[in-house]
Amino acid sequence: MPILKKLKEALDEAKITYEVYNHALAYTAQEIAAKQHFPGKEMAKVVMLDVDGTLVMGVIPGTQKISLDIVRVRLGANKARLATEDEFISRFPNCEIGAMPPFGNLFGLKVYIDPALEQDEHIYFNAGNHTQTVRLKYADFACLVKPQVARLVEERNKRAA
Repeated sequence: MPILKKLKEALDEAKITYEVYNHALAYTAQEIAAKQHFPGKEMAKVVMLDVDGTLVMGVIPGTQKISLDIVRVRLGANKARLATEDEFISRFPNCEIGAMPPFGNLFGLKVYIDPALEQDEHIYFNAGNHTQTVRLKYADFACLVKPQVARLVEERNKRAA
């Protein structure tokens, strides 16, 4: 299956340099990172959220889990919950369920990204299917998507030296 056409067109039109990698079928961010031999924290994992009745895209490091309490507080919401597949699947035509790229802007969705993903020069993400990932510079991603940066996961405990 080729990279999602809508994504490829957006990247090519913006003249952004990116790489597409093929890998064995994988469903989780950690599986993908292991198969492709890159750190799981560089995998941009998409989590679909319902925030005060509005569908939004959360993007977090592949090694982390979303914290709905933190999402609610950081986004100034009354309610935040995981969206169900039925609530979002129609927004992503031609995407395999769970393999949506973090380009909510291409699908009319606001994108919130955890600041941990800003720390690496490159990010990896699903290309719309479970057998390909895309690698591009975080700066290019941020320029094209214009995500709102907000902590979405619990901060890891820092160990004393």
